Amino acid sequence: MADSPVDDDLWEDFHTVVNMTSRELQEWLATQAAGTTTETEPDQAGDERSRTVLAILAKRRTDLTPDDVEVMRSVVAEVRAERGDEPEPEAGSAEWRHRLMSLGHDPLKPSP
Repeated sequence: MADSPVDDDLWEDFHTVVNMTSRELQEWLATQAAGTTTETEPDQAGDERSRTVLAILAKRRTDLTPDDVEVMRSVVAEVRAERGDEPEPEAGSAEWRHRLMSLGHDPLKPSP
């Protein structure tokens, strides 16, 4: 097996805090990008960081780049700073929830 640039702890932490499936995240980003008169191309929906999270979800560990690993670390840190280590489902404000969902974390989903 090839070496992976990501350690076991980060891999597990990322896939715990990113509790949306790639399909859910892709649909969310497309919904957020849809305007009243135009729609964004599916592969261009969301900001660069959101698209990177989506791409990471589609990759095998061995295919991750050092840049992917940095995004994984930052997403884990940001979600944990907002939610703690074992968050209970919480709606919060729409803006707060939408920002977290753009990172792949739905605060209304129960922890695994």
